[in-house]
Amino acid sequence: MLSPNAHPELRPTGIGFIEVDHQGCSQRSFEDAGVVRELYESLLDQCYRDRQGVEHPMSPQNILVVAPYNVHVDLLTQTLPPGARIGTIDKFQGPEAEAVIVSMATSSGDDFPRYLEFLYSKNRLNVALSRARCFAILVANPKLMAIKCHTVDQTDLVNTLCWVHEYASAS
Repeated sequence: MLSPNAHPELRPTGIGFIEVDHQGCSQRSFEDAGVVRELYESLLDQCYRDRQGVEHPMSPQNILVVAPYNVHVDLLTQTLPPGARIGTIDKFQGPEAEAVIVSMATSSGDDFPRYLEFLYSKNRLNVALSRARCFAILVANPKLMAIKCHTVDQTDLVNTLCWVHEYASAS
C-alpha cells in the first residue's frame, strides 16, 4: 500500500528503474546515493501486506540496499540511517525483503573499475533483484545501456539491463 506522499517511482509490486545521470563515477556515485536515500526514506513511510493479508509498516528490516562495489556500500552506509541493511550482491545471497533497491554506481563503459562482465553479470543481477518479495528498483545511469560491446556475450549481458529498463517502463 502506497501513501499519497510516496516517491513517484515506488509501486506496490514489480520492478522499477530510475535513471540517474552522472559522469566519472567508477565504484561509487553520490548522485545514485542521493536517489537511494530518497527512495529509502519514502519506503519507510509505506506499508506492506504479508502473506496472510495483514498490513504492516515498513521498517529497515523490510528493505535491502544492494550495490556492486564495497566503496559504494560504504557511501550508502554514510548516506542512509543507522540500521539500514546495505551490502554487496554477494552479501545478500539468501536474505529477502519486501523492497530491494539496487544501485549500479558506475557512470558509463569508460568508468568500469573491473571488466564489463562483473557489473552486468546475469547471475548477480538476478540475485539482487530476486531478493525482493514485493518490489525491486534499479538505480542506474542510462549510459550503462549504451555500452560498446566487443562480443556477443557482452551484448547479451548489456541487453539484460536494457530488458529490466524496458520491463519497468512498461509496468
